[in-house]
Amino acid sequence: MSVVVAGVGMIPFATPRHSESYDRMGAEAARRALGDAGIVLADVDQAFVGYVYADSAAGQTALYGLGPTGIPVVNVNNWCASGSTALWLGRQAILSGTADCVLVLGFEQMARGAIAPTYVDRPDSLWRFAERLPEDEPEAPVAARYFGAAGRAYLDRYDADVSLFAEVAVKARRHAASNPAAVFRDPVTVEEVLGSPHVFGPLTRLQCCPPTCGAAAAILCSEDFARSRGLDASVRIRAQSMTSDLPDSFAGDPIALIGAGIARRAADAVYEAAGVDPEEIPVAELHDCFTANEVISYEALRLTPEGTATRFVREGQNTYGGRVVTNPSGGLLSKGHPLGATGLAQCAELVGQLRGRAGARQVEGATLALQHNLGLGSACVVTLYESVRGLG
Repeated sequence: MSVVVAGVGMIPFATPRHSESYDRMGAEAARRALGDAGIVLADVDQAFVGYVYADSAAGQTALYGLGPTGIPVVNVNNWCASGSTALWLGRQAILSGTADCVLVLGFEQMARGAIAPTYVDRPDSLWRFAERLPEDEPEAPVAARYFGAAGRAYLDRYDADVSLFAEVAVKARRHAASNPAAVFRDPVTVEEVLGSPHVFGPLTRLQCCPPTCGAAAAILCSEDFARSRGLDASVRIRAQSMTSDLPDSFAGDPIALIGAGIARRAADAVYEAAGVDPEEIPVAELHDCFTANEVISYEALRLTPEGTATRFVREGQNTYGGRVVTNPSGGLLSKGHPLGATGLAQCAELVGQLRGRAGARQVEGATLALQHNLGLGSACVVTLYESVRGLG
């Protein structure tokens, strides 16, 4: 049985200084998804809500902005993969038959500055990872230390030049220029990226995603529900996998520590379940929280063989006219990364692509789309969407 993505909605992302409160953002994204699907909240059986920086039951607080309905509301906190974890749960509810229609929502109201621990009087959920942080530059933001160390390991392993990562940032801005919902849309050059303030290892400021606020949502339903209501059933989730760490994540390889292994396992499971070869993927939204992670993800997801990312990028295989358009939205680097909303924003972009409604960002002829959303700790969700226009 397929799960239909009947509607999507998101609000333009913003920096913390210009953001509304999470409840207002969440309610508006949910309202837009319902409107896109052509249903009302009373038609929804269950809701799954992803976020990181809000109190328990914040999902109810946001959805009550549309009116209390008495339905189950499940709050999900899985770091940066919170939104796609909620999507994974919503799909399971449909597949199990316990719901015909679910609302999946993600939002985040972030503070200015780098991510820092919220609680200092109890074990940090990332303590196993923190034990393996690089000892140099301890004053750098903690997330940059993880991904910067992985980037440095990649450059050393494959004798790659640091400009490889800078080119990814340039591509992200070029794509974001056509996305009115993105935070940063002005173009940058490789020289500007490399000349921006140093953060950690090979990473500079323009290679790190900004603290962002925003919300996005999706309506999932069964084929029968869509058919009975006359809904757009042209986009469906064909396969999906969610993974967490195995011991090899902590065996000393910085690239494995930041989720390359769990991404590979999730992607392989999706390709096998769908009977799809990675070469068939024309468009993908990847978790580019840092430029290094986008490069590492190309190979983890088998979009290009291991050690070949330099050629992949230099030949333009990651953009329009190449083999696969990665992050047509501008990605986390330019669209922004409101943690709980990111997975649903990726979903909204890819659904728009498969409907043929992405405007200047449209990847022509796309009938498959891949989503990769990662949270350290760890959780990785890989989702394959398909277009079945004319069959819905």
